[in-house]
Amino acid sequence: MSELTQIELENLKHLIGTYEVNYKKLNSYASQAVDPQIKQLFIKSAQESLNAKQKLMSFFNE
Repeated sequence: MSELTQIELENLKHLIGTYEVNYKKLNSYASQAVDPQIKQLFIKSAQESLNAKQKLMSFFNE
């Protein structure tokens, strides 16, 4: 893979930060949820955010 431009790097950092915030918020919502189905939905969404963040982080390791 070719090197990232400065703009691409900044965009990646922004997206990674956004997924990190989403992950934390969704986990917080899950811990407060009473309905088991809603709780599971938040947990699943939080995991998806974490997975997306990790996938984007892989661009820094290439």
